[in-house]
Parts: sequence; structure tokens; C-alpha cells
Amino acid sequence: MSTEQYGKVDIRQLQLQLGEGKQRFDALQDISLTIAPGEFVCVLGPSGCGKSTLLGALAGHLPVSEGSVQVDGIPVKGPHLDRGLVFQHHTLFPWKRVLDNVAFGLKMQGISRRERYARAHEMLQLVGLADFAQSYPAHLSGGMQQRVEIARVLINHPRVMLMDEPFGALDAQTRLKMQELLLEVWARIHTTIMFITHDIDEALFLADRIIVMSPRPGRIIEELRLEFPRPRSPTLVTSPAFTELKRHCLALLHPETRVVPLSRLSPLGAANLTEIQFAI
Repeated sequence: MSTEQYGKVDIRQLQLQLGEGKQRFDALQDISLTIAPGEFVCVLGPSGCGKSTLLGALAGHLPVSEGSVQVDGIPVKGPHLDRGLVFQHHTLFPWKRVLDNVAFGLKMQGISRRERYARAHEMLQLVGLADFAQSYPAHLSGGMQQRVEIARVLINHPRVMLMDEPFGALDAQTRLKMQELLLEVWARIHTTIMFITHDIDEALFLADRIIVMSPRPGRIIEELRLEFPRPRSPTLVTSPAFTELKRHCLALLHPETRVVPLSRLSPLGAANLTEIQFAI
């Protein structure tokens, strides 16, 4: 099996409950989803809908109540290096230099100092931080810290990269730069990405496909396949087709709105959008 064929995700009739005793509740309900190797999928939904819970189940941090979660046909039973996880806030060791933070996973695997440093330098080059290898995390900006975090995950060559709102704490300009960087890196490594966000613009700019979830208990209410060509530039967000899909996503995320089916929307953004009623 070639590298490009690794990273297939199969989730079937997933049910997941959280809490104990009388406080126990349904977090996810009847989730079925297949992600192809190398696909970039964004999971979009309101706060508390179970997006991060779904990511936690795929990461192996949360046991499923019913159903199954598999990666490349192997059931997920717990965390594994094949599934790299990037959080909203970095988890770098503040007392270690950038190079040692990136190389840490390889050190835990018993890989020699020379090899792990060579590979860490390659990863830092990939994310544009080769000149900061000897810096400490506290000396970096928020965006640079997240780039180090991404490099630390990528050095393990994960089949699936799980990202839980990794740019949510960044300012708008830095966030856009990080999105562009992520797409550049992904175009090189071809790993499968599941990216959690509540930002519609971010999902539309990044994804091959968007999974839209309902309020709790989280269910998949629609899947949107995006045909925007790659590579993508920031000017995409001003296009009529982008605006049209954004309005459709807004309607999906607000139960009080009437959603126009995508089959009735023009591929070039020329549909009569007055049919989508927004409550203000």
C-alpha cells in the first residue's frame, strides 16, 4: 500500500455518551462517515454540538458507546502515532527549545539524536521556522507556536491529522496566513485531515468536504463537497460561489431559517438568495 492510500477513516453508526449517572447525556447520535485517504474534511457546527467529541473518539481518547471507528480497517482502541492531534492551544514544552520540542516524539521512539534532529530540521523547514530551531516557545508569536505544534505532529508521519480549532485563538490576519500555510503543507504530505471549526469562512477556504453537524446530540445534517480549485488564494472568499455557500451554511446552522437545497443553487453563485430567510 503506498503512502497516498493510508488514512482512510470509517465511522459507522457512532453513538457516544458523556457524563456519569444522572448527568449522563448523548453527545453524538448515529454518526456515519467515510473519509478518503488524503482528503481534507472540515467538521462545522455550533458550540457544544459534539465536534470535539467526534475528534476525541477518532483520536482514541473517548470510548464509543455504540458503533465503530476505524482507520485503514483497524478499530480505534486508543491513541496512536498514526493519528496526530493538534489543539487550539499549543502543548509545547516551555523549557525545551523548538528543535527539541519537534524531535521529542522521535526521542520517545528511541531514534538516534542525529536522525531525530535531521528530521526535526526538515519539519521546521517545511513550516517556515528553520531559523528558530534554537528558540524557546515563549519567544515565538502565537502563529509560530502553532507552526511548531504542527511540525511536532507531522514528524511522526501520521496517517490522519486531527485538528481541533487550531487557529481559533489567533488574530484574523495570522489565522489566514496559518490557513494558507496548512494548505501548502498538506499539498506536500497528502495526509488525511479532519479539521474542527465553527468558522464558516475557514471551513469553506480549507476543505474538500464540509460535514455540518446539528446542535447536541450531534448528528450530521448535511455534507457539502467543495469544487473550488486548488491551490486556493484569499481572493476566494470574495467570489459569488463562496458567498452563496456561506449563506447556505449559515442557514443550516440556524434552525429558525429556511434552507435552500444546494440543488437549487447556481454553481456560479447566481441563485436567488432572497429565498434564504435569516432571523436577525
